[in-house]
Amino acid sequence: MLNTNKKSARFMALHYREGAFVLPNPWDVGSAKMIAALGAEALATTSAGYAFANGLPSTVGVITREQAISHAKELVEATHLPVSADLENGYGDKPEDVARTVEMAIEIGLAGCAIEDTSANADKPIYDQSLAIERIAAAVETAKKLDVNFVVTARAENFLFNRPDFDETMERLLGYQAVGADVLYAPGIPDLSMISKLCDTVEKPVNVVRGIGLKGVSISQLQEAGVKRISAGSALARVAFGAMVTAMNKIYQNGDFTDFDTAASFGALDNLVEKSDLERKQA
Repeated sequence: MLNTNKKSARFMALHYREGAFVLPNPWDVGSAKMIAALGAEALATTSAGYAFANGLPSTVGVITREQAISHAKELVEATHLPVSADLENGYGDKPEDVARTVEMAIEIGLAGCAIEDTSANADKPIYDQSLAIERIAAAVETAKKLDVNFVVTARAENFLFNRPDFDETMERLLGYQAVGADVLYAPGIPDLSMISKLCDTVEKPVNVVRGIGLKGVSISQLQEAGVKRISAGSALARVAFGAMVTAMNKIYQNGDFTDFDTAASFGALDNLVEKSDLERKQA
């Protein structure tokens, strides 16, 4: 039966209004609530951030489908915002594996998901293009049967796996567009000129992750290049964990606790959690 998830309709609409929007990536319930209270319009999970929070490496394939879906469900239930899930390669090589993952995503109330074309196989990390397109087609077909507004983001991973071939990346993204992907995403594209060319070539909204490269590039510059959605990936989690690592190194190396002086107060964090909970109840 076709789902009537109002959150997915809200999430889809964000991609077609004027201007770009920021899609932050919390890594647990607490960060989700706080980010929601700080003004986010939607959220996305981060497989790497979730892995770090659970003492796991960020390598693709370490997190199971069951873990990813369970984590995403926690975030869906934590706030009033639409949530998209980083579902890595869809947790299986076959198109039917990806279809089942998308079905599970919709069942728990997600508003969208991202599916990568990386295989989690170190010897051959990127799927052949024809299979990669079939996998996205299966994701789209399943999504549109169950929730017409569910946002399927198709990721081309060349730049993250030592295959920095822009023409091949573009060809893959055009293939994903042709089978109905709602958003196109190639993490790791190194500069604005390439991003602008991508946005000018494709017809679907483009997501750019600001947490990988692009140092100094602003929202306005990405928007001018044609980007519709700007995600954080694991960057917010790495900012948080990086601050902890820096503070601990200072303590053990120099006996220096000064980083504690700039820590958020109990009251400030309590207020964010309370605000998020109130917004969820009122939604």
